Amino acid sequence: MKPLTTEKAVMKIEAENILTFIVDARKTKDEIKKEIEETFDVKIEKIRTLIKRNKKYAYVKLKKDFLAIDLATKLGMM
Repeated sequence: MKPLTTEKAVMKIEAENILTFIVDARKTKDEIKKEIEETFDVKIEKIRTLIKRNKKYAYVKLKKDFLAIDLATKLGMM
């Protein structure tokens, strides 16, 4: 699992409280949710996934109590 740091991903962090990750294409949404919640100690509201050019992207919307910008700062994205 690797955070994505494109301009669009940063705009989603600021505007919609969504983090974007590149994940293993074989993982399910439940596995991704469990891994992110345990690794970063946050709660997830919703996950959307996209498979594009043999890569799987996970758009992770955090609950309102947890700010995506704080987690992005910890990860060194901002």
